[in-house]
Order: sequence, then C-alpha cells, then structure tokens
Amino acid sequence: MTKSRVALVTGGAGGLGREIGRQLAAGGRRVVLVDIDEEAVSTAARELAADGLQVEPVVADVTDGGQVDGLVAEIGASGEDVDVLVNNAGFPIDAPLVKMTDEDFRRVVDVCLFGTFVCSRAVVPGMIERSRGRIVNVASRAYLGNPGQANYAAAKAGVVGLTRALAKELGKRGITVNAVAPGLIDTPAVQRHPKYDLLVELAEKHNSVPRLGLPQDVASTIAFLASDQASFITGDVIHVSGGRYT
Repeated sequence: MTKSRVALVTGGAGGLGREIGRQLAAGGRRVVLVDIDEEAVSTAARELAADGLQVEPVVADVTDGGQVDGLVAEIGASGEDVDVLVNNAGFPIDAPLVKMTDEDFRRVVDVCLFGTFVCSRAVVPGMIERSRGRIVNVASRAYLGNPGQANYAAAKAGVVGLTRALAKELGKRGITVNAVAPGLIDTPAVQRHPKYDLLVELAEKHNSVPRLGLPQDVASTIAFLASDQASFITGDVIHVSGGRYT
C-alpha cells in the first residue's frame, strides 16, 4: 500500500505559514502545521480544514529536538511519510547592536537557524530511506544585511549556508534543499507595524514591482520547489521580493 505524503510546515500559525499550508494541501498533500502557539495554530488549521483541506495542527517547539523527533516518529508510526519540510518558523527582534541583548540574539538564532537544523535532521533519515524529499527553507532578504537586525541577518545568512551545505550533501539521495528569500510581505504581523504606511511607501518606491509582497507570492514559490517539477533545482535561493535589489 502506498503511504500518504505529508508536508510539515513550521511556523504554521502565522500569515505566511498558513498560506504555505493552504497551497501544499491544495496540491493534494496532508499538511501538518507546527507552531508553539496552540491557540493560533489550531485556529489556522480549522480555517483551512473548513475549506476542505487536509490540515492538522501540532504544538511543538522547533528548537527542542526531542519534540520534533517525536512528532516525525508519530507521523511515521501512523503509516505516513514526511516528504516535504518547510522550515518557516522564525521572527525578528530588532535593535541596534549596542542595545541588543544576549537573550534576543540567541532567541532569534535559535528559532530561525537552529530550529531549521533540528527539523531537517529529524526528517532526513526517512527521506534518505525513500530516496526522495523536498526541504524548503524560508530565509529572508535580511541575510544580505540590514541595520538593526544583526541577529536576524546572521540567522538568515546561516539558513542560506545550511541550505547550500545540505543540498550538496543530500542531492545524491534524491533530496533537494532550497531556500526562498522574501522581501517585505503583507502579513498580519507587518500590517500591525506602527509604521505600516511607510513600509508600503518604501515598497512602492524601491521595488521593481511597486507593492508589498503577498503571502501567496511566497507560498506559490515554495509549492513549486516542493513539487516533482523542481527535481533538478537544489541549493538555490530564490528571492521573492518584487525585484528589490537595494
């Protein structure tokens, strides 16, 4: 009997994670949305399920190897395979370098970079066994370096390096590893920013496509990278930024 395919999406409670889950589920996969916020991830899964999509919420901390390994083992024990992993969990905590605390630096790096490592390590053995897998990491244009984001820029640059290292390591095993680097995306979190109107203005001024990105723009790119059509793409970082080069 052919096992069903499961896509694991971390950071699944947010606007971007939810849309990634929607597009992967619409493509026929069962999607597991993973987030540390139980109420938010349950709400996200309920809304997607109401649209007839196969989506399940799971509460887990991506920086806790025991929790992540347990989740992957539970999926395997149910007769399913994780064949797609989207490492989307992450967030910025901005501050000038001289005001950035050790805790804020470590927290951002832990979730964005270490969490990507932990989740990838958990799913790769099964992917190797099946000679097939797709890992898509959500980086950010911030990996190029933004003032006030030393922690976030370092973490996302690390994600890019990890992506390329794993792509070289796992390509012969039938596993592709890619990253997307979004620009500013019009998620609920961005809409709550106190300078939201200024962010819109800057996007219109500096982007070749003069608008903020939409969650659908990023999610559709991820859905492609997770598909069979992207089997010859690995180790790449695709910028989804409306052509913002400065």
